[in-house]
Amino acid sequence: MMSKYKKHKLLRETHNVRISQIISTFGPGAIMDFRDQTLMTAAPKYWDENYDVIHDERLEKKLHVSEFRIHKDMECEKGVPFVRFPGWYFCPNCKKFQHISKWEKEYEQKNNKFMLKPICMSCKISIIPVSVLIACENGHIDDFPWIEWVHLHKGKVCNNPKLKIVSNSGTLGLEGFRVECTTCKASNSLKNAFNKNTFKDIIEGIKYKSIDEELRRKFKCTGNMPWKGKKEKECSEFPRAILRNASSIYFPKIESSILIPPYSEDLNTKIENSREFEYFLNDKIKNEKRGTLDRFLKEDFEYYIEEIAKKIGEEDNIYAIRKIMKRKIDGNNESIDENYNRNFYRAEEYDALLGKIAESSFNSREFKIIPKNSAEYGMEEISKVTLVKKLKEVRALVGYTRINPPLPYIMGTDKSSDKSKVVNIKGYEDKWYPAYEVRGEGIFIELNPKLIDKWQQDTKIKNKAEKLSQRYNKDKNDELKREITPKFILLHTFAHALIRELSFECGYSSASLRERIYCNSSEEEMEMSGILIYTASGDSEGSLGGLVKQGNPAFLPRIIINAINRIKWCSSDPVCINSSGQGRESLNLAACHNCVLLPETSCEEFNVLLDRTMLVGGLEDKDIGFFNNYI
Repeated sequence: MMSKYKKHKLLRETHNVRISQIISTFGPGAIMDFRDQTLMTAAPKYWDENYDVIHDERLEKKLHVSEFRIHKDMECEKGVPFVRFPGWYFCPNCKKFQHISKWEKEYEQKNNKFMLKPICMSCKISIIPVSVLIACENGHIDDFPWIEWVHLHKGKVCNNPKLKIVSNSGTLGLEGFRVECTTCKASNSLKNAFNKNTFKDIIEGIKYKSIDEELRRKFKCTGNMPWKGKKEKECSEFPRAILRNASSIYFPKIESSILIPPYSEDLNTKIENSREFEYFLNDKIKNEKRGTLDRFLKEDFEYYIEEIAKKIGEEDNIYAIRKIMKRKIDGNNESIDENYNRNFYRAEEYDALLGKIAESSFNSREFKIIPKNSAEYGMEEISKVTLVKKLKEVRALVGYTRINPPLPYIMGTDKSSDKSKVVNIKGYEDKWYPAYEVRGEGIFIELNPKLIDKWQQDTKIKNKAEKLSQRYNKDKNDELKREITPKFILLHTFAHALIRELSFECGYSSASLRERIYCNSSEEEMEMSGILIYTASGDSEGSLGGLVKQGNPAFLPRIIINAINRIKWCSSDPVCINSSGQGRESLNLAACHNCVLLPETSCEEFNVLLDRTMLVGGLEDKDIGFFNNYI
C-alpha cells in the first residue's frame, strides 16, 4: 500500500471485530470507530492467509469466482488490516487542527517510534478525528478540503497555512464549527458545506467566481480509495460533504444464496470439504492464468477424481464424483446472460422450496424440507407451505456504494456493478470474495397466484403500485429501471407483518429473522409468488426449531390472522394509513416504524416498497385488502 495509508498492527484487546461485521456493516471501505482512533477496513487482497474456504456452486458461477473465504481470525493483528482514515485530527484542548502525518511526525521526533495511538504531544491527550468528509456516488471518499475551504473567501491559499478550531458558542450545529488559519487569519464555518450542490457550484464557477483556478480544482473529486491504498483517475462526479457516521457513507452490497439440490447433496458437500478439491481448484486457477487449462483437465482431471474419492471414502462412487466434478468445471466455464437477474437466480430456489426436486433430496445435511398439504391450513389465500428444517445460506460481500444504496435486484457481477455504481472490492486477478455462512431453519409460504392475479386487476391497487414505481425509477437509466408490481408490494409487506408476529411467537427476535421474496415481473415467464422467512443469525440462535414449529397447521393460520389484524391499526393512524408517501424518497405508503418496518438486517429492500393497505385496505377503500376476509 502507499505510504500515506500504511497497514499497522494494533492491540487485540481494543481492536476486535466480528466476522459478520466485516462482511457487512464494516467491510472494505467502511469506517470504524474504535475506542482510541478511527480506521477504515483495508482491501481483501491485504488480508492475511488464515482462512477457511466456503463453496456455493451457483453463487460462484454467477459472481465469476472459484470460492469464498471466511477468515478465521478477525482481530487486526492476524486477520483484517486497517488504514488510518480520516486523515485530519484536532486537539480538543489547544484546538490545533492538522493532518495525521504532521501529528505522527511530531510524535516520532520526540519518541523515535511510530504513533499507535493518536495524541497531541503538547497537551499529552488524545486527538480527535474530524467528523466531516467528502464522498461521491462513484464510491470515492477523501478528507474534506479544509485548507482550501478556510481560504475560499480570500480566493487563494496563503504560503504557510496552519489551522485551528474556533468554536462559536452562540451558534448551534455545524454553523458553529469554524476553522481559522492562524497565519493569514482567513476563516470559514461549515454553513452551506452540506448543500448538495455546494462543490458543484464552486467547481463550475457559479459561486466564488473570483477564486484562483488552482484553488477551484481542489474541490473536484480526487478518486481516492484509501482502503485500496491508492487514488483512481480523476472522477467526473461532484463530491459532497458527508458526516463520518452518516448511514449513507457506506452501503454494503451483499449477495446471498440458499444452498439447494443438487449442490446441497451430501456427496457434493464431502467433495467441497476435502483438501484434495482445494488442491484441484488451485491447480486449475494456475493453469487458467498460464493458458494451459485444457491440457491440465485432460492429463490431471482423473487423477484428482481418484484422490478425492480415496480421501472421502467414496471409492465405489467414482461415477457420481466424476459427474459432480464435471458439472463444476462446465458450470464455471458457462457464460451467463447479462439479463440474468435476481429473479432468475431465485427461480431455482423457488422450485426447490416447492418440492419440485427428487424426493431423495428432501433430507440432506444442508437442505431438509417438509412440503405440507395446503388444504390443512384452511386458507384459500395460501397455496403452498413448506417447512424448511435445515438450510444453509452463503452471504458474500461483493462491493459497496456511497450516498445511494445499491440496487438490490441487480446481482453484483462486474458488468452490473458498472451500471449501478457498486464498487467491486475484489482485485482484478482475485478469484474469491469474503463471505460467511448461516445455517438455520425457515417457513416458505406461497400465496395463491390465481387470487393475486384477480386481486391486482383493481384500478386502485394498480395506481398505488404505479405511484411507488414512478418514484423508485425516477432519474434512473432505462437499464436500471425496475417494475414495481402490486404483487411484489403485497408479498413484501406480508413478509414484514409475519416477521413481526413470529418474533412474539417463536422466541427469535425480529433482527434474527430475515425475509426472502420470490416474485417475478410481468415480463418474465416463470411464476413466483412466495416468501421465505428464515433465521438470519450466524450464532447459536441458528436452528432452535421454534420457527419450523410455528409453520405447522395448528399454529400458522392463527399467526397469519394475528399478523394481519395487528397491522390493521397503527399508533400513527390516521396519518400513516392515509400517507401518500413516507420513508426514504417517499417510497413507502402506509408503512412506518410503528406498524411494519423491520431492522435493516431483516429487510432485502432497505425498508422501502411497503404498503399495509395492500393487505388490510385503507380507511376509504377497505375492499382492496388481499386478506380482508380475516379482519
